[in-house]
Amino acid sequence: MRMIDLIEKKVQGQTLTTDEIDFIVNGYTKGDIPDYQMSAFMMSVVFQSMDERETADLTMAMMHSGDVVDLSSLPGVKVDKHSTGGVGDTTTLVVAPLVAALGGTVAKMSGRGLGHTGGTLDKLESIPGTNIEQPMDRFLDIVREVGVAVVGQSGDLVPADRKMYALRDVTATVGSIPLIASSIMSKKLAAGTDAIVLDVKMGSGAFMQNLEDAEKLAHLMVKIGGILKRRVTALITDMNQPLGMAVGNALEVREAVELLFGKIPEGDPLFEVCMLLGSHMLLLTNLAASEADARTKLKEALFSGAGLKKLRQMITAEGGDASYLCLERIDELCKTKKLIPVYPKRAGYICAMRAEFIGTAAQMLGAGRASKEDVIDPAVGLVMQKRLGDHVAMDEPLCIMYVNDEARLEEAIETFHLSMDIEDAKPAPVPMVYDVIVG
Repeated sequence: MRMIDLIEKKVQGQTLTTDEIDFIVNGYTKGDIPDYQMSAFMMSVVFQSMDERETADLTMAMMHSGDVVDLSSLPGVKVDKHSTGGVGDTTTLVVAPLVAALGGTVAKMSGRGLGHTGGTLDKLESIPGTNIEQPMDRFLDIVREVGVAVVGQSGDLVPADRKMYALRDVTATVGSIPLIASSIMSKKLAAGTDAIVLDVKMGSGAFMQNLEDAEKLAHLMVKIGGILKRRVTALITDMNQPLGMAVGNALEVREAVELLFGKIPEGDPLFEVCMLLGSHMLLLTNLAASEADARTKLKEALFSGAGLKKLRQMITAEGGDASYLCLERIDELCKTKKLIPVYPKRAGYICAMRAEFIGTAAQMLGAGRASKEDVIDPAVGLVMQKRLGDHVAMDEPLCIMYVNDEARLEEAIETFHLSMDIEDAKPAPVPMVYDVIVG
């Protein structure tokens, strides 16, 4: 078997066999296949695509290119929730402890933020003492004792994806839906969970910019899960504006704590998306009979304080100081030298938002990374004061920026202004959830 022949086969639009896909992934992971041939192969996939069976085979080969986590010693159906990346997306810190409070087993290996999207691990590390680099034995113990743990990836999980992703980033092959699906699903499946709820973001602040592509990706990942004997549900949710009002690490932790204290009302986008994600996690783990039943249980866990208790227990188990997770102390995590309001350049209705620019503005303040080596300031970021469709007057701030370092402040303010269009006419409302695909 020769790589050049397999490249030619895919260039001609032919279907690759399971053995051929294994040969490609294994050879590239070991270094036997050079970058230039893998680049040519991935570009052929961009133009000729892959069918569902090929994509499932690619996912499986990537999944088995390194370690695979064994969660079989944990009780119940192990469930995970994954977002394709968004701005102000604080759902994990709310949903994971709520599901655990209702008897779920939530074992989540997460990643750091890069670019305009925030990473769950960075948010957790804004709580003093929290150590997300837990050895596997301790990770399993925390899940067993608390019902939930969110930690960084340990071991050598999916090395094929690390190499392929780095190559895709510099060869204009990032946008291939089969390559995106296999990248996401290989990591989720290697993490060992039985059931996965996928939050596929769609809009200006997401990787999938239009509904058609988001639908294709969501359906493909659900089908891959079915082929590989996993229970998968995908939600397509809006990312034309930040999901929550806070954009930044400690700021988003504060918003999650406020939600778990019952301070954020029903109907709020963050509240509703958390309820929907949590409902489908409960349905996949057989802990609820219907979506209505799941929502009722989640609200009971929220308003009784059981969800917040689970979050505190998880933080304590990971070495963090959970005393900050109360309304009296949570503001201490968000203390900055200055709070700077950003006012509109004209009055009117916010008729469009570009969430990517909002995330980038927060990144410029120090809340995110432009490269993996950048150091994050956990306290900084911004808090939105208005949502898409709201009216704003000249003396009403669009957001409040939390600032320690003013080096890029003016650039951040100008980038924020680029994030929204203000017009005289009120725009049509935008849905929070576009579709739910159940496997």
